[in-house]
Amino acid sequence: MTEPQPPQRHGMFGVAGSGDTSGFGGLTRQAPVLGGTARPYGGWFDEVTDSLERAYPSFGDAIERVIVDRGELTIHVKRERLPEVLQVLRDEQALRFELLSSLSAVNYPADVGRELHVAYHLTSMTHGGRRIRVEVAAPDADPVVPSAVGVYPTADWQEREAWDMFGVRFEGHPALTRILMPDDWPGHPQRKDYPLGGVPVEYKGAQIPPPDERRAYS
Repeated sequence: MTEPQPPQRHGMFGVAGSGDTSGFGGLTRQAPVLGGTARPYGGWFDEVTDSLERAYPSFGDAIERVIVDRGELTIHVKRERLPEVLQVLRDEQALRFELLSSLSAVNYPADVGRELHVAYHLTSMTHGGRRIRVEVAAPDADPVVPSAVGVYPTADWQEREAWDMFGVRFEGHPALTRILMPDDWPGHPQRKDYPLGGVPVEYKGAQIPPPDERRAYS
């Protein structure tokens, strides 16, 4: 019996009909397999995961999967449990991930029901600069994720940027307003369904032509 093959992605970002003139329109690649990684993870990854499981009684209910890929540990967490997990990762002596060094959002239109992902890059200064990633997902129909500002104040402006660019609403944020675009800007420019061109340029009185009307280099 032939095993099913992972789906293919076409183009640089897996979208079609965008009028792409970058040269990546003909790219074809296999979509990643999203299943969890089996233990042992290797190195200190098992130590971190074991410490989190011991310190957090709801580990089995809150953690969706653990993935080790390209030498990086990613812990996928149910969004409603995010603040609890971050609190343990920060405060537990065996973990001590004191620094949220980066927060970023990603839009995966093909991940139906989980189109919006938010990734939290954590660093432990106590344990020699260990780095892990925590990731949550939310659907387009309900793009709400609990704010991490109460645990990591450095999340403040980064959550505003993720809201501005991707439309993720961070519940409990002290002032979730746009940070890059004007307050009345329609839409969220880094989503995959946002138009690549044809957007009026308010301050210049001009308009960016759609990609298929721009100069093509062939």
